[in-house]
Amino acid sequence: MADQYAQFGEDKRLSEIPALRWEEPPEGPVLVLLDQTRLPAEEVELVCTDASALVEAIRSLAVRGAPLLGIAGAYGVALAAVRGFDVEEAATALAGARPTAVNLAVGVRRAQAAHRDALARTGDVRQAAQAALAAARTLHREDAEASARMAGHGLALLDELLPGGGHRVLTHCNSGSLVSGGEGTAFAVALAAHRAGRLRRLWVDETRPLLQGARLTAYEAARNDMAYTLLTDNAAGSLFAAGEVDAVLVGADRIAADGSVANKVGSYPLAVLARYHHVPFIVVAPVTTVDPDTPDGASIEVEQRPGYEVTEVTAPQVPVAGAGGGIPVAPLGTQAYNPAFDVTPPELVTAIVTEEGAVSPVTAEALAELCARSRQVTIS
Repeated sequence: MADQYAQFGEDKRLSEIPALRWEEPPEGPVLVLLDQTRLPAEEVELVCTDASALVEAIRSLAVRGAPLLGIAGAYGVALAAVRGFDVEEAATALAGARPTAVNLAVGVRRAQAAHRDALARTGDVRQAAQAALAAARTLHREDAEASARMAGHGLALLDELLPGGGHRVLTHCNSGSLVSGGEGTAFAVALAAHRAGRLRRLWVDETRPLLQGARLTAYEAARNDMAYTLLTDNAAGSLFAAGEVDAVLVGADRIAADGSVANKVGSYPLAVLARYHHVPFIVVAPVTTVDPDTPDGASIEVEQRPGYEVTEVTAPQVPVAGAGGGIPVAPLGTQAYNPAFDVTPPELVTAIVTEEGAVSPVTAEALAELCARSRQVTIS
């Protein structure tokens, strides 16, 4: 089950409220999540005591973002093991909670494999549970380290493509510390540019229908004292036409073997605009987001979200009447097309930046070489 855990005042800094953490109170281990559906109006944490609560938190987007979903999935397996639940059943439920985000399944499999290996080796369920928890903690630490390296590689690429600094960067959805064990993926690059004095303006797409840009990226940008401006998604074209965008930075939820990139719906139109206006379109994601078992973009399963996310809007402390708990903005019975992601073909991607470096041009061969290099580093 999941319960409201705590609410913080406005003076609480973002760095003090991790998006996810493992705790061991007297009543038993729990996974504590910052409920991202409540931001930026209030900072409330959820306590998950079992995998089913975590699955619901994932589906409701209380916890979200490719790298963080992988970490959450690993901790979810550990939670099931430590509390004596069926680990295999929990792993299956967690891995399928959001089909497009490959990191979720990667994290689940990693903790599940550690649990299986320890159980087969020792026959001790407690040792197996601790092995799963150790795997989750290792993944958490590795993601934080990867985030820092991605930021460095991404800033170096920006400086190479756009000499002189003063970068005006457009980003979509949310890709900061709320999606990562560290400071994020694409947002981490913009943040590195800001700290180096080379970010002139961060353009933040509001990111319909759930407004992750307006609610979350603007929240993180404000907390980091960045110069940012919020825009509606359909205003991006006029921004490009005015020559106000130097680069586009986005994250990814799954990268196919050929370099096709699944990211928050609305990313593909930005790639088309960027290509027409000769602006670099840069994807920032850890190597674990590259899925060699998915050959191309057409093979990526795109999650379809409920229609009420489009036909209703949610506002805190406002009476609601819609089926999804929001304020109806369309006639009753209106059907809505609501894919969570779209897929950008590799020919529209200037570069993919990972913790192991950047790939440009984006080809299947270059990605395969990058993944092989990453495996060698991991083994050594």
